[in-house]
Amino acid sequence: MTQPTRYFFCGIGGSGMLPLALILLDQGHTIEGSDRSLDQGRTPAKFDYLRSKGIRLFPQDGSGVTSPDQIVVASAAVEDTVPDIAAALRVGAKRMNRADMLSALFNAAPFAIGVAGTSGKSTVTGMIAWILHHAGKNPTVMNGAVMKNFRTPEALFSSSLVGTSGIFVSEVDESDGSIAAYNPRVAVLMNIALDHKTMDELRALFTGFATRAGAVVLNLDNPETARMARSMPEAITYSLDRDAAQLIAWAITPAETSISFSVHDQKTGESAIVRLATPGKHNVSNALAAIAAAMTCGVTLAQAAAALGEFAGIARRFDIVGTANGVTVIDDFGHNPDKIAATLRTVNQFPGRVLVMFQPHGFGPLKKMRREFAECFAENLGTEDILLMPEPAYFGGTVDRSVGSQDLAADIRALGRNAEALPDRSACGARLLELAKPGDRILIMGARDDTLTTFAQDLLASLKARA
Repeated sequence: MTQPTRYFFCGIGGSGMLPLALILLDQGHTIEGSDRSLDQGRTPAKFDYLRSKGIRLFPQDGSGVTSPDQIVVASAAVEDTVPDIAAALRVGAKRMNRADMLSALFNAAPFAIGVAGTSGKSTVTGMIAWILHHAGKNPTVMNGAVMKNFRTPEALFSSSLVGTSGIFVSEVDESDGSIAAYNPRVAVLMNIALDHKTMDELRALFTGFATRAGAVVLNLDNPETARMARSMPEAITYSLDRDAAQLIAWAITPAETSISFSVHDQKTGESAIVRLATPGKHNVSNALAAIAAAMTCGVTLAQAAAALGEFAGIARRFDIVGTANGVTVIDDFGHNPDKIAATLRTVNQFPGRVLVMFQPHGFGPLKKMRREFAECFAENLGTEDILLMPEPAYFGGTVDRSVGSQDLAADIRALGRNAEALPDRSACGARLLELAKPGDRILIMGARDDTLTTFAQDLLASLKARA
């Protein structure tokens, strides 16, 4: 093992920071950290869990950074004026970007599988993790979300695994451009769509990622990745309806909370039936990507299909919180137009009105994708469905706040759908309780805010109390 190092994570509760901290902790390093959410009293269970693992937590006031022997890990967006970073500069502690830390671990692994794409990364990473674990491959995994199969009372926030096989599976993020630092043995690329960057920037980043890999998995159902496949004839391809793909799904049978289908491998002639406990055709596509990735590790199609039958899903990915008085509450990470559309298409296959509370994940993304958001909701909400929005998630800092939820709601109403912008989440909750009636599905959607899950749970409790 490498010499133990003392790491201090600035923002340790973040979805990309927490699993990385836990991987380094399991490797024998000393981990400390701070988080704005800790200072604000948000998600206390998460920080109690970190303390239970032996991680020492500090206020985000610089008091935890006191030695030049510490390495301070933070996202590239954290400014030098943040007290922890200012303290690091003062005492001479080295600063390391989260992406650089992760990519260094990833690139050092004997067999690194990078999971990339605008949508579906956490789900596909979780599926690959479970298939490999089920097949006895003992992988190390870095995910941006909790993998339910691995959640136990001792591992409540199971977004990472530490294995001994040399296989390292990780989500790879394009939003900050850090995907350029990863050199995968296997590149899994599900889709490319507008999100954090322009399409030209995204094409360059994803193409570079794929061309650096020894093996590439590509989705023929997405126009951008299908275009890439034409110049990569050795790629393992998959599709729900294109005969040119190696892995093809057919006989797809959707249900409200599950979906089943058959998979045929045109290269080997093998077939298998998969029964997923997570609904939606997009999860059929995710499963094909995971099967293809697992096959590069020597897992058979039959083994992968059997494992997926036991896949419990990912927290906040069409996560059914419960049903009360005939109203079902679903917690979902949908935050860009592609993810939102996939979730709405899933619920729209079955009868019942849809009530959506969507909290935009930032003022910047809302301004950049305002038109795409409006068109997405207009196309995927029914005439009786209702969308409610508080203002975007905002945790401080300098950001252009000129476009807010009122603007988006007006755009959606102009396109003929019901949308209301309310002052805050509390007002949205009260309005949902006022509107909800038996047969409705309530979707709580948004990213970058763990308290959305608490909001969904509290909403269900209020519905139960309505006798």
